[in-house]
Amino acid sequence: MNETVKTLLTDMVEKRASDLHISANVPIHYRIDDELVEQGDRPLPPEEAKDMVYSLMDESRISVFEREKEIDFGFSIEGVGRYRANVFYQRSCVGCVVRLIPFEIRSLAECGLPEDVMNGFCAATKGLILITGATGSGKSTTLAAMVDAINRSRKCHIVTVEDPLEFIHHNKNALIDQREIGADTRSFSNALRHVLRQDPDVILIGELRDLESIQQALIIADTGHLVLGTLHTSDSIQTINRIIDVFPSHQQKQIRVQLSFVMLGIISQQLVPLAGQPGRVLAAEVLMMTPPVRNMIRDEKVHQIYSTLQTSQRIGMRTMNQALVDLCRSNRITYEDAAARSSDIEELKGLMERAG
Repeated sequence: MNETVKTLLTDMVEKRASDLHISANVPIHYRIDDELVEQGDRPLPPEEAKDMVYSLMDESRISVFEREKEIDFGFSIEGVGRYRANVFYQRSCVGCVVRLIPFEIRSLAECGLPEDVMNGFCAATKGLILITGATGSGKSTTLAAMVDAINRSRKCHIVTVEDPLEFIHHNKNALIDQREIGADTRSFSNALRHVLRQDPDVILIGELRDLESIQQALIIADTGHLVLGTLHTSDSIQTINRIIDVFPSHQQKQIRVQLSFVMLGIISQQLVPLAGQPGRVLAAEVLMMTPPVRNMIRDEKVHQIYSTLQTSQRIGMRTMNQALVDLCRSNRITYEDAAARSSDIEELKGLMERAG
C-alpha cells in the first residue's frame, strides 16, 4: 500500500472521518460529521490519484476493476481498522471512496438504540427485521451490534452475506460464518438459494437490493429462521411499500399476507450532528409488528400504520419526529438540525410545543 494512502487511512481514526475521497484534479477530502473537508489545497494529478488508488488493490482486483469499470472490496490495516472501498472511473480518471469500519463493535446501547426493543428483536428465533436509512446512516453498525448481541447470548449458527465484508465477528457463544460477494459466493441470490443447507439459525443479508433477494429473505424467514437485512428506504411505511411494489401486481396480495406474518420490526435511521460538539447521534423510528399493524399490511391499509406509531410509545414504538424531539429536549441536537431531517415539520413543531 502506498505510504501516503496508509497515512491518510490511519489519520481517519484521529480526525473522526467516516470516508476518504480520492479524485483526480481536486484535493483529497475527508467526510467528518456529514461534511466534506479538504485535506490541503493541492489538486491530485490524474496519474497520482490512479497510483494511490491502485495501491489498495492486488492484481486480481485491478483486473476486475479494469474489466467492470468499478469494484467494491474490503481490507484491513492491522491495529487501526477495517475499510470498505469503492473504486470507479469519472471523466476517464480513477477515483475512490474508502469508508472506515472500526474494529470494535458497539453495543446496542452505545449505538443509541432502544435496548428493550432491540433485545427483544435479537432474542427472536424467526422472522424478518429490517434496518433502513440512507447511505451513511449507521445501518451496518446497527446490524453488527445486533449480531454481536446474538453472538454473546445464544448458541446458534449465524451466516452473513455481505458485499463486501464490513465488521469482522469472532465466535463467542455462536458459530459465525461470514460470506463475501465475489470472494466466497457469486451473488446475494446465489448465496441465499443455498443458505438453508448450511443449518443456519440467523441469516444477515447485507442489502436487499432486488426482487430475488427480497423474495429469498421472505422465504427464509417463513421457514422458521431469523433474517436481518437492510433497505435504502427512509421510513417504515416506505419500506413496507417498497417490498410489496417490487413484486408483479398479481403476486402482491400474497406478498402482503406473507409479509404480515414474517415481519418482526423495522428500524429507520438517521445520524444527526451533536449540538455544540463534534460527533453525531442516532435518531431512529421504531415499528414493531403488533396484531393491528399486521392487519393493516394484509388489508392494504399501510398508510394507517403511522397513527399506530404515533400512539404506541408505551410499548417501544416511535416516529422519527418523536425521536428527534427527544434528542432536542435532551439538548443533544439543535432544533434546526431536527427540522432539516424531519419529513413533516409542522408535526415536529407541534410535538416541540407540547413538550415545552
